[in-house]
Amino acid sequence: MTEPHTVAPESTPPTVPQLDVRAAEPPAADPPPATGGFADRPPGYPSALIWLRAGILRDWRGVLGAFVATWFYLPIALLLAFWGGLSFAVVGLFAGGFGADDQVPQVLRDAPLIGPLLEAFLTRSGGVLGGVVGFVVGFLVGFLTVLVLPWLGTADEPLALVTGLVGTVVAAALIGVLYTLYRVLLEPRLLVVSGARQPSRREDARLRPVLDDCARRLGLPSVPRLLMEDDPVLSNARTYARHVVVTTAVLTEPEDEIAALLSHELVHWRTGDEITSAFVRGVGLPLTLAHALPTWLMRTFPHPATNLVVFLFFWPVLLTMRYVVLPLHARDVRAAEYRADLGTVLTGHVDGMRRILERRLSFESGRSGWDEAVCATHPPHELRLDALERAAVAEVPAGVSETTPVTAERLFGGSGPVGTRRTRLLVGALVLAACVGTGGLGVVQWAFFRPQAAVDGYFSALADRDSDPALDFLADQSSVTDRKLLAQLLRGKGYQPPTDVEISSLERDGDSATATVAYRLAGERHTARVTLRRDDDATAGLFHGWQLSGGLIPVDAPVAGPGVRLNGVALPVATEGPSLVLLPGGYTATGPSSALSETPTETVTIGPGQSAATLQLLPVLKPAAVQAVEARVRAWLDECAKQTVAAPPGCPFRYYGGTAQKVTWKILEYPRLAVELTSPDTAQVATPYETQGRVQVSGTTTYFGTSSPFTDEDAFTVAGIATADGDGVAFRPTAN
Repeated sequence: MTEPHTVAPESTPPTVPQLDVRAAEPPAADPPPATGGFADRPPGYPSALIWLRAGILRDWRGVLGAFVATWFYLPIALLLAFWGGLSFAVVGLFAGGFGADDQVPQVLRDAPLIGPLLEAFLTRSGGVLGGVVGFVVGFLVGFLTVLVLPWLGTADEPLALVTGLVGTVVAAALIGVLYTLYRVLLEPRLLVVSGARQPSRREDARLRPVLDDCARRLGLPSVPRLLMEDDPVLSNARTYARHVVVTTAVLTEPEDEIAALLSHELVHWRTGDEITSAFVRGVGLPLTLAHALPTWLMRTFPHPATNLVVFLFFWPVLLTMRYVVLPLHARDVRAAEYRADLGTVLTGHVDGMRRILERRLSFESGRSGWDEAVCATHPPHELRLDALERAAVAEVPAGVSETTPVTAERLFGGSGPVGTRRTRLLVGALVLAACVGTGGLGVVQWAFFRPQAAVDGYFSALADRDSDPALDFLADQSSVTDRKLLAQLLRGKGYQPPTDVEISSLERDGDSATATVAYRLAGERHTARVTLRRDDDATAGLFHGWQLSGGLIPVDAPVAGPGVRLNGVALPVATEGPSLVLLPGGYTATGPSSALSETPTETVTIGPGQSAATLQLLPVLKPAAVQAVEARVRAWLDECAKQTVAAPPGCPFRYYGGTAQKVTWKILEYPRLAVELTSPDTAQVATPYETQGRVQVSGTTTYFGTSSPFTDEDAFTVAGIATADGDGVAFRPTAN
């Protein structure tokens, strides 16, 4: 028996064919009883694998219900659907009550008879109608949100959706198999913990002969291990995978009824019904465990108030189990009950089973909430009696056979081999294809989608001077504002890619990894740590590659402007916004040149993992520029010396001795200038104190009507701005 069984009403009686009764004969040769972890398993199965397979694969409806309810989070979907429906209902109630009239088209509102009727209907029921619509909409939104939300990330990757579903199915099946093995292998300990014990000699003498006789009549060469449970009130028997547990109250029943009860349980044991139930519970194990707590509370504290409180807290789990899982599992459970009742036909104890069913005596009950819930799906006793009586009809008119023979072979079926030769070949081919396909996918993953493959591909793209493939390996490629400029820089004549790249070590931590990379750049050996992270998007829905973090290095170019070039490519004028970002490598930088300045060529090396780089293109003053500035200044001074006034306008010298006439100026010594570059096109011109110029001024002065000649000398300085003017230099003096 798969689980304890109790009686529950059934709405539609099943169709049970009339059966003839034929004595069962033990099979000619059965395999020896199993030993070890699978001892006391039922006979008729060539191996434990076939026994487990027969039970696991029998009830696909129950497995489907447990899988959908558990792994698609139906209880959570119901909870969110309820609260979503309640919230939308409140909104719809107020919106419909206060704004329903505004939603009616003006044409309908002005229509005779229809308009007033519609307005009256909405006035009196608009809020209720809005609340109902709001609840329906909110319920659907909440329910579908839980079902769809886990799969939103795979909307653009159909293969990822398929692999996700396959992975879920495999996980559920694996948990189901492991749980089934746990129940089967640890069944003796689990039953002892739950209160079962070995029978005493008196109990064994009372029950063992009956059990052996029923097994002989059913054609079973062995019997399950018999255990007792101390319960002097309730006559109960439960069948597990390798045990039958009988309460002490059964000892007080008539022998014919005991034989009927044990015949029923032996059929459950022989057909492996417990394996079926264990696998269904295992597939829905999270839901089964969640269902165990509220049912335990209601069984331990049987009170209406307790039941109400428990239901308010656990109603999504209880409703999911009652209306999704159990209805799908009930078909196999009911068929198992009808089949087990037919065991009394083979053993000749139909009358005992009839008396049990007529008295409504519950001889199967559960120890857990799952057991009680499953027992509630058993067929009604009246329908079981009807099927039993039709199967027990032994006499029919002569020459007429309207009944189907009841034999052990028909009742239990043949376990048969694992499959036909064709089936085995097909399964083998599928397994081989799965292994080859999985192995091939593993090889592809190892060869092209490891962190090492991303590092190798990134540096290979740099060696090929191809920026687009290199950017594809980067996680922060969105910071590139001008991909065309980056491609031109890598293809430029002065670019030097990293060479002799070696990955010395790689450390992985989940979806992140750190690689230590050694490389040669600009003739020197360097080592850098490169950080990688696993790509969220999958290639072909199967392979998740890796991307490098920090592969783009920001470069500060303070003199970026007209004439600044990297690898012969002109850089854009620096503006506010993202700075210039470059890929690792060596870059040849050149700056602008003018009549005043020139910029020495600079090689900038940028390594992977580097936080930032600065392009130090500093213009320097040309040696000939100083001479050009001095020549321009002397020409200006000569023009000033030609002035015949005491204070030549805009000139660096003047006469302060009073009113003078016939003034002449003569440059005795030109100043030696200090020229300091302020920009590529301008320079500050000044005169140091020790290199001042000297000027001589001559003329006559008039004093009380008398004219007297004078000659004077004075030092002067020159200051101004020199600017590049095409191929020449211009000078603009400033006030001293």
